[in-house]
Amino acid sequence: MDKKKAGKIAAAVVGMMALTGCVWMGAKLTDSVVKENTQKTETQFTLDASKEKIATGKQMSKVTKDAVTVHFYWTGAQPHMSYKVSSTGKQSTYPGIPMKDEGNGWYSCTIANAPKASLVLSIPKVGYETTEFTREAGEYWYDFEDGWSKEAPQDYKESKEQEIQKDEKQLATDTGITVHYAGDLDAKTIYYWNALPNDLEVEWPGENIKKDLDGYYTYTFADVTKVNFLFANDSNQTDDFTIKEAGEYWYKDGKWSKTSPDSTSDPTATPITSTRPTSTPTATDRTDFRDETIYFIMTSRFYDGDSSNNCASWRDTGTDDNKNNPHNENPVWRGDFKGLGEKLDYIKALGFSAVWITPVVKNASDYDYHGYHAINHAEVDVRLESSDYGYQDLINDAHKKGIKIIQDIVVNHCSDYGEENLFPAYTRTDDISKLDRSDTAMTITDLGGSIGMTDATTTNEGQRCANLKSDTNDPNFIFHHEKNCQWEGYTVQTGQMGAHCVDLNTENPVVCNYLKKSYCNYINMGVDAFRIDTVKHVSRLSFNKEFLPAFQKAGGKNFFMFGEACVLRNEVFNADLPGISVCFYTWKNGDDAYAWKTDETLEATKNNMNLVEKHFTDHSSVADQPTSDNAFLSGNKYHEPDYSESSGMGMIDFYMHHKFGSAASAFSVALEEDKYFNDSTWNVMYVDSHDYGPNEGGSLYTRYNGGTQAWAENLNLIFTFRGIPCVFYGTEVEFMKGVKTDDWYNQLDKTGRAYFGDYLEGSVSSTDYGVYSGGTGKMAETLNAPLAKHMQRLNMIRRRVPALCKGQYSTADVSGSGISYRRRYTANGEDSYVLVNLSGQATFSNIESGTYVELITGKTVKASGSLTTDKVEAGNMRIYVLQNSTAEKYGANGKIGEDGTYLK
Repeated sequence: MDKKKAGKIAAAVVGMMALTGCVWMGAKLTDSVVKENTQKTETQFTLDASKEKIATGKQMSKVTKDAVTVHFYWTGAQPHMSYKVSSTGKQSTYPGIPMKDEGNGWYSCTIANAPKASLVLSIPKVGYETTEFTREAGEYWYDFEDGWSKEAPQDYKESKEQEIQKDEKQLATDTGITVHYAGDLDAKTIYYWNALPNDLEVEWPGENIKKDLDGYYTYTFADVTKVNFLFANDSNQTDDFTIKEAGEYWYKDGKWSKTSPDSTSDPTATPITSTRPTSTPTATDRTDFRDETIYFIMTSRFYDGDSSNNCASWRDTGTDDNKNNPHNENPVWRGDFKGLGEKLDYIKALGFSAVWITPVVKNASDYDYHGYHAINHAEVDVRLESSDYGYQDLINDAHKKGIKIIQDIVVNHCSDYGEENLFPAYTRTDDISKLDRSDTAMTITDLGGSIGMTDATTTNEGQRCANLKSDTNDPNFIFHHEKNCQWEGYTVQTGQMGAHCVDLNTENPVVCNYLKKSYCNYINMGVDAFRIDTVKHVSRLSFNKEFLPAFQKAGGKNFFMFGEACVLRNEVFNADLPGISVCFYTWKNGDDAYAWKTDETLEATKNNMNLVEKHFTDHSSVADQPTSDNAFLSGNKYHEPDYSESSGMGMIDFYMHHKFGSAASAFSVALEEDKYFNDSTWNVMYVDSHDYGPNEGGSLYTRYNGGTQAWAENLNLIFTFRGIPCVFYGTEVEFMKGVKTDDWYNQLDKTGRAYFGDYLEGSVSSTDYGVYSGGTGKMAETLNAPLAKHMQRLNMIRRRVPALCKGQYSTADVSGSGISYRRRYTANGEDSYVLVNLSGQATFSNIESGTYVELITGKTVKASGSLTTDKVEAGNMRIYVLQNSTAEKYGANGKIGEDGTYLK
C-alpha cells in the first residue's frame, strides 16, 4: 500500500468518529452551522439535509404507518428528541423524549400517529441542540459522516443481549427500585426507558403519578435492577435520572439519597464521646473532590482475583533479546479488576473514598504492566478483565461502596508499535495465551510494512520510533517528529519523553478528536475523575483548547482532573521555564486569544503547532506569571475564590512531594509556591509514588524510608493541610520501604512495585470510611499495622471537618515550635473553622472566640481571641474545631477515633 494513502486512510478512520459527549467535531465539521440560541442560551447545530442519500445498506425494519422513527448515531451523553405533530397538535416538552439506547452506538425514538412531525435533537448534558427539521412518516438514520438515510447502514446491528444478561445476575437478590421525588417540578407523569433486565419502557409522556401523603411522587419499578426515568408535566420535565442498583431512593433539595430526608432520627448528630464517624453520602452524591482522600494502586500489582488473565512480560519469558529480567514465576500482569473489586472493602476500611488506578487501556511493550504504553486508547486491556467481571463492573461496585474511580489517562504518547486506531503500524492480539511473546502478540500491518517495520522484538524499538516520527511515513503528523529527547526546554513538548513512548501530536485535530472520544467514553461509563499523565510534555494551550473543556462537558462541571508535571528540581518554576512548571497548568490566562483550529486538515495542524510554540515563548517570563489568593484566608475570613482564569485542572504538588525529607520542609515550600497556583486547595499531595520518592533525604528512586514516626508526621500534614491527600498502596505497612521503585535490572517483585496481594488475603466488612468489622487472615494484620490505624483515624477526622477538606488557610498570628495553621470554609450555609498544630506547641492569636473541641482528645477549650495548644511529640497533632451548627452537623464535637501509636 502507498505510504501516503495508508496514512490518510488511518486519519479518515478517526475522522469518521463522532466525538463522544463533548463537542461537535469530525471530518464533516464544516458542514455544520453553529449559532447562538438566545432563548435557551445553548448552542445549536444544523443537520445538513443536503446530505440525504440513496442508501446501499440493508433495510432493517418495516416503517410503521403514520409514525416517524429516527435513529441517531451518538456514543456520548443521553440524546433527546422533542417533537410537534401539527395535524394533531400533539407535542412534547423540551428537551423531549430521551432516545432509546440500542446498545450499538445508535439511539432511536418513534413518534406514533404522526404523518409528519417537526423535530429537534438535543444533548442537554452538553448544551447542544439541532435546529428544527421536519420528517414525514417513515424510518430514518443519521450520523455525522454519512448524513441522512432511509435505510440502515450495512454495519447497523440490533443487540442488547450482553447488557441484559449481565443485569439478570442481580435478580437473585434484588427485588426492584422504588423512587420518591420531591423536587421543584409539579409532576403529572413519570417516563422511563432502558429498564433492565427486560429493556422495559413506556410510551411518552409516561404513566400518571400523584403525590402521596408525605409530599412525594412515589413509583415502584418491580423486578428491575437499573432504570432511566424523568418526571414531566404539560410544559416541563426534569433532568434524566438513572438508578443502577435495586433499593429505595428519595429525591429532595436537588439530590438523591438512600435514606429519607424527613426521617425523625438525625444520622449526623454525634454524642461528644462518640468515636464513630457520621454517615456519608454515596460516591455520586459528593460533588467536590476535595472531600475525597485517594488510595493509589497499580492494578496489575494489587490483588489477583482471576489467575486466568495472568500474563508474563516479554522480558520475563526471555523471548526477546532484552533478557535483563530472568523468568519470574510471579507474573507482572497479576492483579486485575476482579481482585480490586474484591478488596474495595479493604480500601474503605482504611478510610479512603477514592481509588486512583493506573491506565486501563490496551498496551503493547516488553514491560507494559503499568499501562502507560498504549496501542489502543479506546479499548480496555484484556489482561485486567475477566469473563465475568469487567471495568464496568468495577466502576459499579466501587460506587455501591461509596468509592470513586480515578482513571489514569495518557494523551501525550502511545507505544512504539503505533496506535491501532490512529496509526495502525501493528495490531496486538487479545489472546492472553499469546501475549507473553512479542512474536505471537504483535502483527505488522500493511501500513507497518510500507513504512519499514520488520519485526516486533524489543531490540527493534529505536527503528520503530524512527519510522513513526518521519515526515515521509507520517505526512499527516499524527506524531511529533522532533528527534530531540529532553526534559527541560520547549522540545519537552514535541519530543519523545522516554522509551516506548512515541509522542502523539496533540495539536492535530484528528489526534485530539480520537483521544477525546476515547476518554469521554470512560467518563460515560461512570469514571469519576482523571489523573492525567505526562502533562508537562503537552502544551497548556492544547489542554485548554481541547482536552479539559471536552472532559468537563462529558463529565459535568464537577468532574475532577489533576495532572502530573513531573519535575526533579526543587523550585517553583522548573529551570525558570513557566511553560513546563507545575503551577502553570492550573491557569488559562490569555489562552482564549490564540486562534486554534479544529478542522481535521494539515493546515489546521500546522497552525496549531505554530501556536503552541508561540504560547511557550509568550509565557517564558517568570516575572509575568499570575498569582492568586484563592487558597488564603483574609484574617479569619473565608472569601469566594476567583476561578475566572482557572484551567479547571488540579496538579500533583511535585515541589512538596520532593521536600518530604521532613514534613516541616514540605510545609515551608508550600508557603513559597502556593500563590502561583490558581487554587492550591485542589493540589494532590503525596509523599511517594510508583515513580519517585522525595529527592530530599536520598529517597528519589526508592520508596520512602524515613521511619514510621516520620511517616505519621507526613500523613498528618497531607490530611489536614490544603489539598487532597493521596497514599500509594502498601504505605500502611511501609511496604518495600527503601527499595528501588522501578528497577529495570531486577525482578519486579524485588522493587517498589511488587505484588501486594499477600497482605490482602482474608476479608473485611466496611460499614463506613475507616470503620469495619470481621477482619480475617493476613488482611486483619495489615489493617492493624500502626500506619494503617493512623490513616483510618486521619480519614475519619478529615471527613468530619469541611475546613480540612476545602478550606482556605493562614499561618499569620501563630507562634510555636511546630507546624501550625488555621483553616476555614464558609459556603452553602456551612461555616467550618479549625486550628491545627503538628508537633511541639503553638499559640494562636486573633482567632474567633468561642468554644473549641480538640478532636484527638475530645478536650473542650473556651477561647477569647487566643488559644495555646497542648504540647505534642512528632507524629502527634492537635485539631481544635470551633463549635457551631456545622461542627455539630458533621460530628466534629468530640473525640474522633481511638488512640494509636502516634495520635493520642
